[in-house]
Amino acid sequence: MRDPYEVLGVQRGASAAAIKSAYRKLAKKHHPDNNRDDPKAANRFSEVNSANEIIGDEDKRKAFDRGEIDADGKPKFQGFPGGGRTSSQPGFEHAFRGGPGAQQGFGGAGAGGFEDILNSMFGGAQARGARGGPQGFGFENGGMAPPDLDLAVTMTVTLEESVKGSEKRVRLPSGKELNVKIPAGVTAGQVIRLKGQGESAPGHRPGDVMITVSIAPHAYFKIDGSDLRVELPITLYEAVLGAKVRAPTLSGAVELSIPKNTSSGRTFRLKGKGLPKAAGNAGDLYFITRVMLPDGHDAELEALMEKWRDDKPYNPRSDLG
Repeated sequence: MRDPYEVLGVQRGASAAAIKSAYRKLAKKHHPDNNRDDPKAANRFSEVNSANEIIGDEDKRKAFDRGEIDADGKPKFQGFPGGGRTSSQPGFEHAFRGGPGAQQGFGGAGAGGFEDILNSMFGGAQARGARGGPQGFGFENGGMAPPDLDLAVTMTVTLEESVKGSEKRVRLPSGKELNVKIPAGVTAGQVIRLKGQGESAPGHRPGDVMITVSIAPHAYFKIDGSDLRVELPITLYEAVLGAKVRAPTLSGAVELSIPKNTSSGRTFRLKGKGLPKAAGNAGDLYFITRVMLPDGHDAELEALMEKWRDDKPYNPRSDLG
């Protein structure tokens, strides 16, 4: 992935508030729901979320700024412990080629040799796990660990995609792109493994790609476990007189009955209209009413409320002391 500061369009010294503001602006701009005719919007949206996961988190941002992790959050190689020489340094090369100061070779029984080189590089306990000889050398139990060839990436999906399933394209740090099948009912934090699609190295089987799924914030649905919650605006006259109002669900809008004299904050439940559960059933969908007054100055409404206040006063805060 590109530099996360570049992706979000902020300077390296930007404040946390500035990063948060830039992320929200770009997430809204590139959200797939707002760009249905742009097939590349989902990739840009995913890149913005991945960048925010790095520099929007205080600890990860510090680690990235110190060069300890890369733009994908993977640890960077810092060299051998203790500052020992690597294979690119002259002393290492001389020792292996029989240069000045080198001992009797890999399999020699004399003092020093390949075992001494390993001791200086990896410590005595690990180096003693090496074996040498005319047929070459390798590492037994306790020796050098095999290389980590797995790749960890993140993928952001919409709430609708997580429920119904979809196929998306993910870009690996190497630049390679893969089509990934998102199963229906996937949850935030779930990991999808693509076997054999990771990095490769001679003598080792290819690593895997580990994709951690995150769910993008929805415009009005809020996730609560397997349940969904949504604030439902209603008019003053709908609250007083009752009405049937159009209310959204993941499977399409429904007509919801609002009884007479409904206060703001009253909750209505639609059973089984939430997110799928592992057992095969689904959570519930909760609507929380919010009574909304009309915009602007309304003299008639004010006059009506003044008459109501004078003729039928009541105190909804009487229980608060």
